[in-house]
Amino acid sequence: MASASSLFLASPIATAPRTRTNATPSPLPPARPSLRLRQQPLAVAAALQAEHQPAVAAAPKPPALPFRVGHGFDLHRLEPGLPLIIGGINIPHDRGCEAHSDGDVLLHCVVDAILGALGLPDIGQIFPDTDPRWKGAESSVFMREAVKLMHEAGYELGNLDATLILQKPKLSPLKETIRSNLCDLLGADPSVVNLKAKTHEKVDSLGENRSIAAHTVVLLMRK
Repeated sequence: MASASSLFLASPIATAPRTRTNATPSPLPPARPSLRLRQQPLAVAAALQAEHQPAVAAAPKPPALPFRVGHGFDLHRLEPGLPLIIGGINIPHDRGCEAHSDGDVLLHCVVDAILGALGLPDIGQIFPDTDPRWKGAESSVFMREAVKLMHEAGYELGNLDATLILQKPKLSPLKETIRSNLCDLLGADPSVVNLKAKTHEKVDSLGENRSIAAHTVVLLMRK
């Protein structure tokens, strides 16, 4: 089982609130990795370690199985004037995710899949949206913590399969960029990380460009 001390977050985070832009969007920059990380005060990191220690410590110790499987799901509402971050990449679009953190639907469901495979609390328990410290936080912080917990529990990534569901924008030109950044965050070879993108055939909020969702399945292998 991952030690409680693993919740000490060495990765810096952004705490500035996300703001809406004007209703008429200006030309968006090319897709690039999000660069909003800032230095996290040591006092905040120490407080986080103490605060989340009970949640992880209370989780039952997983048996030493040769492999473990986890599933993650996330959905966010899309609103005009907000940045759209997918897999740590800023995607050009006139809408973005309404969320407490940066609203990265892909990284959130990958984190939940890893935590689920380990039998640990979900992302909402470890990083609650009621905590102002996570306002606008970079989701790569959550990813690094999940990967850290995975290794401390004695597992490594066997393979990952993720599906993004959104009507717009088309992600085909950016899919490999997103997958590459996801591999970097996982510390995984590209051959074990698969990413798919689907529309919702104009059905419900997903098909009407009012929301975005993602599913992820992970296989963890005993080291």
